[in-house]
Amino acid sequence: MAERSTPSVPAATAEERRVASENFERARQVVQTGNYDYAISLLTMCCRIEPGNFLYRQALRRAQKEKYGNNLRGSRFAFLSVPRFKARVKAAKATRDYRKVLEHGEAVLARNPWDAGTQMDMAEAFDALGLTDLAVFTLDQARQKYPKDPTLNRALARLFEKRGDFQKAIVLWQIVKEAAPHDVEAAHKAKDLAASETIARGKYQETADGSQESPVIGKMEASGTVKQDKLTRDAGPLLKRIEADPTEASLYVQLAGVYRRHNQDDRARAVLQQGMGPTGNHFSLQLELQELEVAPFRKSLEATEAQLKKLKERIAAGDEPTGDEPGEDDLRAARTRLIREISNREIEILRMKADRFPNDVGHRLELGIRLLKADRPEDAIPELQAAKRDEKHKGRAAMYLGACFRKRNNWRLAQRNFEEALAVLPATDQAGRKEVLYQLATGSAENGELARALDLGHDLANLDFAYKNIGNLLDDWQTKLQKA
Repeated sequence: MAERSTPSVPAATAEERRVASENFERARQVVQTGNYDYAISLLTMCCRIEPGNFLYRQALRRAQKEKYGNNLRGSRFAFLSVPRFKARVKAAKATRDYRKVLEHGEAVLARNPWDAGTQMDMAEAFDALGLTDLAVFTLDQARQKYPKDPTLNRALARLFEKRGDFQKAIVLWQIVKEAAPHDVEAAHKAKDLAASETIARGKYQETADGSQESPVIGKMEASGTVKQDKLTRDAGPLLKRIEADPTEASLYVQLAGVYRRHNQDDRARAVLQQGMGPTGNHFSLQLELQELEVAPFRKSLEATEAQLKKLKERIAAGDEPTGDEPGEDDLRAARTRLIREISNREIEILRMKADRFPNDVGHRLELGIRLLKADRPEDAIPELQAAKRDEKHKGRAAMYLGACFRKRNNWRLAQRNFEEALAVLPATDQAGRKEVLYQLATGSAENGELARALDLGHDLANLDFAYKNIGNLLDDWQTKLQKA
């Protein structure tokens, strides 16, 4: 009897990869504006085109969870729509149509990203297709809500064992054993895997001693062998695909992402620069290089803020810093400089996107918002006015234009834009409508229109009495109006 061949994922064509790459770039931009439904639809399309792309699947799962505010339950009405998609997952799994398992599974996770049963079915499909890393990722995502579930941890432990990550498998089997003390398999697995891990470590030692060449990394340095093995495993397939198709820009972006995850920014930069020639200076590579240039400043900002926090704790405990250490004022000044530098670089990245895609008004809106936050209302106004011409972005653009004009002490233009925003912002955008009401109410009060301020303030209080300080302001305005 002939052996059944292992299912595999057919490689996407160059045109399909280009479409997926463009959709991915668009999705990353859309997520930043809060339009999660559109971003999720774009990322789902990317995953349908390239089911084995880790970056696409990771971004999709992040967007799904952010859409529901990481509430660990998904949509309130998921129980109504999810069952039919779960039935399709089971049917596809029964016929071994693993790509359909993944597609129907994403339909479930779009409504509840924490559905453990669906994620276990998808992990099985990934594993059957030879996508073990995605199988591990999927089960690990499920553990966010069910960290002690023995069935889930058992499945993930077996995957780690299959990959040779014995230490992680041991930890998970221990969790299974604690949850199910009478489980015979869990009781023996930790001991068996400890022996396997020792054997594996012994083979690595042989490699280090020079008596055995590593089958994965050849004659590379033995120090850091395990870490290099993981990097090689992640980067290897992408390097082969680049060699086969050096003009495909998305491959360089993905490989740079692998290097960045392993804290090798220099190699990531080199890969992107290497791809500039074959891809004709593709815009996605230029964008990634710009993003890479911002990364050191972000790390410096994190370090500065951590140092400032530690210094405050020391001062609070009565431990004054020595003269050789930077003082609190020095650290605050450094933090301000870094924030300004990061903001300026991020604004330039947004301007690149806006100039590259002039018909995508969302870039103009995002650029205008960032310029306003950087206290550059004069620069923000033209961008926001351009975005305001698009009906889809009219409400948010008008809201931020109002803020720009108010910052410039032009209340008449600010009021006009706030009122326009209030008229067109959808009822679902509660946060935006509350902020506009607050701005209109406080602006009216500052310009002597107390009766108007009270009307608007009461509309806001009726929506959210705890919003900012509206309750106290209403009392204050009422008192002033009575005195007048």
